[in-house]
Amino acid sequence: SITRERTEVILQGTSSLDPNDPAAVWEEYDFKCKPGDLKRRPCFITPYHYRLDWLMWFAAFQTYEQNEWIIHLAGKLLAQEEETLSLMATNPFAGRAPP
Repeated sequence: SITRERTEVILQGTSSLDPNDPAAVWEEYDFKCKPGDLKRRPCFITPYHYRLDWLMWFAAFQTYEQNEWIIHLAGKLLAQEEETLSLMATNPFAGRAPP
Protein backbone atom coordinates (compact mmCIF):
# COMPACT_ATOMS: atom_id res chain seq x y z
CA SER A 1 0.00 0.00 0.00
CA ILE A 2 1.02 3.61 -0.32
CA THR A 3 0.43 6.49 2.02
CA ARG A 4 -2.57 8.80 1.80
CA GLU A 5 -0.52 11.94 2.44
CA ARG A 6 2.32 13.13 0.26
CA THR A 7 5.30 13.84 2.50
CA GLU A 8 8.56 14.70 0.77
CA VAL A 9 12.01 16.15 1.33
CA ILE A 10 12.72 19.25 -0.74
CA LEU A 11 16.28 20.51 -1.19
CA GLN A 12 16.65 24.24 -1.78
CA GLY A 13 19.44 26.80 -1.86
CA THR A 14 19.67 30.57 -1.83
CA SER A 15 22.15 33.11 -3.16
CA SER A 16 21.16 35.54 -0.42
CA LEU A 17 23.95 36.61 1.91
CA ASP A 18 21.50 36.25 4.79
CA PRO A 19 19.41 33.08 4.42
CA ASN A 20 17.24 34.21 7.34
CA ASP A 21 16.22 37.36 5.48
CA PRO A 22 12.50 37.15 4.64
CA ALA A 23 13.35 38.53 1.18
CA ALA A 24 15.77 35.67 0.46
CA VAL A 25 14.79 33.74 -2.65
CA TRP A 26 15.02 29.97 -2.22
CA GLU A 27 15.42 27.84 -5.35
CA GLU A 28 14.62 24.13 -5.52
CA TYR A 29 16.83 21.38 -6.88
CA ASP A 30 14.67 19.17 -9.07
CA PHE A 31 15.18 15.43 -9.19
CA LYS A 32 14.84 13.36 -12.34
CA CYS A 33 11.98 11.17 -11.15
CA LYS A 34 11.09 12.15 -7.59
CA PRO A 35 7.60 13.62 -7.39
CA GLY A 36 7.86 17.37 -7.28
CA ASP A 37 6.12 19.70 -9.69
CA LEU A 38 2.49 18.58 -9.78
CA LYS A 39 2.23 19.72 -13.41
CA ARG A 40 5.15 17.54 -14.56
CA ARG A 41 4.35 14.26 -16.24
CA PRO A 42 5.29 11.21 -14.10
CA CYS A 43 8.59 9.54 -14.87
CA PHE A 44 8.28 5.95 -16.03
CA ILE A 45 11.50 3.95 -16.02
CA THR A 46 10.25 0.48 -15.34
CA PRO A 47 11.60 -1.92 -14.22
CA TYR A 48 14.33 0.31 -12.74
CA HIS A 49 14.29 3.22 -10.31
CA TYR A 50 16.48 6.26 -10.01
CA ARG A 51 18.01 5.24 -6.71
CA LEU A 52 18.51 8.73 -5.25
CA ASP A 53 14.94 9.74 -6.08
CA TRP A 54 13.66 6.51 -4.54
CA LEU A 55 15.72 7.05 -1.37
CA MET A 56 14.37 10.60 -1.05
CA TRP A 57 10.85 9.19 -0.96
CA PHE A 58 11.72 6.92 1.97
CA ALA A 59 13.71 9.67 3.73
CA ALA A 60 10.51 11.70 4.02
CA PHE A 61 9.15 9.13 6.47
CA GLN A 62 12.08 9.53 8.87
CA THR A 63 14.34 12.20 10.38
CA TYR A 64 17.62 13.39 8.91
CA GLU A 65 19.40 11.67 11.81
CA GLN A 66 18.13 8.38 10.42
CA ASN A 67 19.32 9.37 6.93
CA GLU A 68 22.73 10.97 7.43
CA TRP A 69 23.45 10.64 3.72
CA ILE A 70 21.12 13.62 3.11
CA ILE A 71 23.56 15.89 4.98
CA HIS A 72 26.38 14.66 2.73
CA LEU A 73 24.20 15.17 -0.36
CA ALA A 74 23.44 18.74 0.70
CA GLY A 75 27.16 19.40 1.23
CA LYS A 76 27.97 18.10 -2.25
CA LEU A 77 25.25 20.31 -3.74
CA LEU A 78 26.66 23.33 -1.88
CA ALA A 79 30.10 22.50 -3.27
CA GLN A 80 28.55 22.11 -6.76
CA GLU A 81 30.18 18.71 -7.30
CA GLU A 82 29.57 17.76 -10.92
CA GLU A 83 29.10 14.05 -10.14
CA THR A 84 26.35 14.84 -7.65
CA LEU A 85 24.72 17.47 -9.84
CA SER A 86 24.53 14.90 -12.65
CA LEU A 87 22.01 13.00 -10.50
CA MET A 88 19.69 15.99 -10.48
CA ALA A 89 17.26 17.08 -13.19
CA THR A 90 18.12 20.75 -12.71
CA ASN A 91 20.72 22.86 -10.94
CA PRO A 92 19.16 26.25 -10.14
CA PHE A 93 22.68 27.66 -9.64
CA ALA A 94 24.18 26.54 -12.97
CA GLY A 95 26.49 29.24 -14.26
CA ARG A 96 26.30 31.18 -11.00
CA ALA A 97 28.07 31.22 -7.67
CA PRO A 98 27.22 28.29 -5.37
CA PRO A 99 24.37 28.76 -2.91
